[in-house]
Amino acid sequence: MPGPKAVHVRTGKLLAEELDVPHTFFGRGIGLMFRRTLEPGRGMWINPCEGGSVTMIFMRFPIDAVFLDRKERVKKVYPKLPPWWGVVWFVWGAQSVLELPSGSTADLDLQPGDEIHIG
Repeated sequence: MPGPKAVHVRTGKLLAEELDVPHTFFGRGIGLMFRRTLEPGRGMWINPCEGGSVTMIFMRFPIDAVFLDRKERVKKVYPKLPPWWGVVWFVWGAQSVLELPSGSTADLDLQPGDEIHIG
């Protein structure tokens, strides 16, 4: 069964047509580490994201990270986080994070408070 989609409500644009959703602490911690690629239209929704942070150690490719509050509203967007040394230490109020292929958010003008429908 395919994972949920992520849609930017204000524009109606699709952020991801299929999201992987890890359900364990270990799965959320590993995230996209060790994968070779993240195909266009795919992504990962880490919910909850422990501490509102992500690390790019052991990542082989850049990503866009969209941090969301508990109502799935944008808190902060980090485009093109570089592999290996990119890190986001803490995003105040973040409950989850969407990890998307680099450039996925470039044309959307995501703003804090924008709603993302995941389902």
